[in-house]
Amino acid sequence: MKTSTSSPTLIYLSQNDLHALGGGRSYPYVEAIVDGLVSHARGDYVQPLKPYLRWPGADHIADRIIAMPCYLGGEHPVAGLKWVGSRQHNPGRFGLDRASAIIVLNDTQTNYPIAILEGALISGMRTAAITAVATRHLAREGFTDVACIGCGPIARMQMQTLLEQFPCIERIHLFDLSGAAVETLIAALMENYSEVNFINAYSAESAVRAADVVVTCTVTDSPYLAYEWLKPGVFISNISIMDVHKNVYEKADKVVVDDWDQSNREKKIINQLVLEGRFSREQLHAELGEIVIGDRPGRENDNEIILLNPMGMALDDIVCARHFYRLAREQGAGTQLPLYG
Repeated sequence: MKTSTSSPTLIYLSQNDLHALGGGRSYPYVEAIVDGLVSHARGDYVQPLKPYLRWPGADHIADRIIAMPCYLGGEHPVAGLKWVGSRQHNPGRFGLDRASAIIVLNDTQTNYPIAILEGALISGMRTAAITAVATRHLAREGFTDVACIGCGPIARMQMQTLLEQFPCIERIHLFDLSGAAVETLIAALMENYSEVNFINAYSAESAVRAADVVVTCTVTDSPYLAYEWLKPGVFISNISIMDVHKNVYEKADKVVVDDWDQSNREKKIINQLVLEGRFSREQLHAELGEIVIGDRPGRENDNEIILLNPMGMALDDIVCARHFYRLAREQGAGTQLPLYG
């Protein structure tokens, strides 16, 4: 990717710009995430461990700003950073979404910035695309029932993506501590998927027990999801990381992560298990990219219980941002911003 050396400019893509480029649907994200996971498996990237910025008054695990840098190689190399902030009190106190983000892309020959993109939409949709790609390889073929625990904006993108990608879904069992959040999500999904049965579950346990695929979309800082709730053959996409009890990692037939080094830190459950001597890199089945390129098997029988624990990689954001940047260049979309003007 090249930028002009005589009069450097940036493309700014707002969330509305991204929607106009197809960013409200799952398809471009799924395609980009597959490309990113292939690059990850082949080592064609540079991805430092992301630092977490917190200061006094950060009372919840979700109160932080994270810097997520990555270089991505291949035919169209690019470097970039996602700068993502979150405050648990944003919805109640300020009427804002909990999380916000921007993504900056840089040319890899000059290291000049070439684009700034609104990052919250990309961040949520790329996370849903990770679930979708993993579901292709790790869920039981022809599955019918999905459980979604937590029913906020992330859950909406997760369920939309699964419904777009898997027409086999017949029922979605939803649970949230807020009954209103469940009803809001059901109403939103019913607009396009009236043929699907959306069930307001009376507990997280009842939702999980019914499901072939489980997706966690909470902001909990303590585990609640027990191994005894899981039926044979279930696939769990543990997006919100802290939901699943430690013994699930020990008893599951396969544990998969997106990136081992990113997952084994910050005192998340895997890191706790490693420090306690109860889990290790050797016990891990695979990183997801290894399964995508065929170096490691995905699901091998209908009874395996498989757990995906995706910490979230900067690579995911940058590969999706690269897609929309290139599309914007082709279509003349976005706003041109002079670097020096």
